[in-house]
Amino acid sequence: MTTPHAPAPGSPALPLATLLADPELGLEQIAGPVDDRLIGTAGTTEVEDPAPYLIGGELLMTAGVRLPHTAEGIDAYVRGVVGAGAAALGFGVAPVYDEVPPELVRACERHALPLLRIPVATPFVAIGRSLYGAMAEARTRDLRQISRAQSGLASAAARPDAMPAVLHQLSTHLAAWTVLIDAHGRELFSAGPRPEPAVRQQLLDLAVRTMGRSRRTGAGRAQRPPTAAAEHHAGSRLTVHTLPGGDGGAGPLVVGIAAAAPPTVVHRSVTGVATVLLSLLTSPRHALGTDTAGAGALVRLMLGASPASVAPALLPADAPPGGRWVVVHGLRTGPKAGRTVPSDGDPVQLAALGTALGTSYLDLDGDALRALVPGGRGGGAGADAVLDLEEAEAEAAARLGWTLGFSAPVATVDLPVADTQAERALRRALATRAPVVHHRTEEQSVHGIVNAADATALARSRFAPLDAAASPGPAVLLETLRTWLALQGSWDQTASALQVHRNTVRHRIGRVAELLGTDLQDPDVRMELWFALRWLPGERPAGGGRADGGGRADGGTDADGGSTDADGGGRADGGADADGGRQTVTWTPGRS
Repeated sequence: MTTPHAPAPGSPALPLATLLADPELGLEQIAGPVDDRLIGTAGTTEVEDPAPYLIGGELLMTAGVRLPHTAEGIDAYVRGVVGAGAAALGFGVAPVYDEVPPELVRACERHALPLLRIPVATPFVAIGRSLYGAMAEARTRDLRQISRAQSGLASAAARPDAMPAVLHQLSTHLAAWTVLIDAHGRELFSAGPRPEPAVRQQLLDLAVRTMGRSRRTGAGRAQRPPTAAAEHHAGSRLTVHTLPGGDGGAGPLVVGIAAAAPPTVVHRSVTGVATVLLSLLTSPRHALGTDTAGAGALVRLMLGASPASVAPALLPADAPPGGRWVVVHGLRTGPKAGRTVPSDGDPVQLAALGTALGTSYLDLDGDALRALVPGGRGGGAGADAVLDLEEAEAEAAARLGWTLGFSAPVATVDLPVADTQAERALRRALATRAPVVHHRTEEQSVHGIVNAADATALARSRFAPLDAAASPGPAVLLETLRTWLALQGSWDQTASALQVHRNTVRHRIGRVAELLGTDLQDPDVRMELWFALRWLPGERPAGGGRADGGGRADGGTDADGGSTDADGGGRADGGADADGGRQTVTWTPGRS
């Protein structure tokens, strides 16, 4: 038995059942298999051997003018039509025959060719008109579906969680499970109902084999990777599509699809758009805006230039003179926290974070993140605009599974101070289970009316008794005091933020109170010490003597203040906690 030719992929076609269901045509199938074969065109013939004139997928209609008169001749006629790939045969009764010849019925049944009886009242041209009209309606319907899908994909690509959102849209429009797979065969993101483990594993294996072929070399150059591959498994149709441009150091990426139905023209079009969008979103060069200015700045920096001299090349073109920066510290706390990161990097996470934060200057080290966001918040942003931005950042961080701490906008020379601010902001976010915490700067504060030199001298004098403190040392005691004050005297939250036992916090705060000779339960004393902490060296931006920084927690104090060592590097806890009687390990995000 010869299988009929299907219409070429992408060409208009309709199931034969569509014509049979049209009551105005009155067609009746009297022989051949009842299946979902597609009809690509309709044509009329009265030649003795129409096979040379067929291209496949036709509904061939005849009134039997030149139909052979013998059973052997009719069998040869049907065999030739089937061999040429015709999808079905339509026989019109009258004027030549009063009824469909039984020999034709038997031949079509024998060669598995659907045979339609066309009644006298149905002109052949009416069948063609119905077929092409239905094709036009189907094409319009497909275009509407493609347009809606493209709109949904474009909107998803603009979201902070762009890659999961694009996969979700693709899954919805394909009614399938979709997954983004890296070069090691790992599932990065997925969407839609998950198939059985065996189906998922076969899809991952297919992706690995497809990507593996792209890494083979021949004649001194790499082969071009196949754009797609397909397999079947237990009723599931598995396809993988290599993302264009996935030739970086991390290897190619693949979109995998597990569907129950075969792909349609709409599915292929939607998949094509999704693969292009995902290619852009996962390419550091495209998604993160790598440019020659940034590369030039890196070269200058590595050859000895100072950060302040190369920073202008990294700022946006429309940034005002003396542009500012925001430092971000992050920790992955979502479902993927703790997973092994490939040694060749994680371009998907970098692209997702770069899109959400609006920067390409990212340092992703396992579950820890440090980033530089150029431009600050812009000089014209009002309070409502800043609040909206922070809500968007918090939503993006939660969706991507990250907890983030943001510094205040600072000049390039004050990046060490901002680094400390971001670290403390992250520490408070982790302690309070907030997705994002921002270091606050309040120009309308008491700091604005204080002489900077006098305030710094007073702060040094106030905390001088701590300089002689034994292990764990003055820096650790100051950091504990600052965190404890920022968290409203909460022992548990302070212990969580510092990653030590709550009894260690109590012991340290007791030592501070003893060395300073003061009562830390007195709110006036707490307020005095809090303001003094703000004026210790390394706490304030270098530019200008007026205080423009501050902070606040829920009750009016700072959410993320803390001390710093001489170079603004943060905490000085070496990891061994001698004062609490037990060994502790202090976690510091993103630090080597």
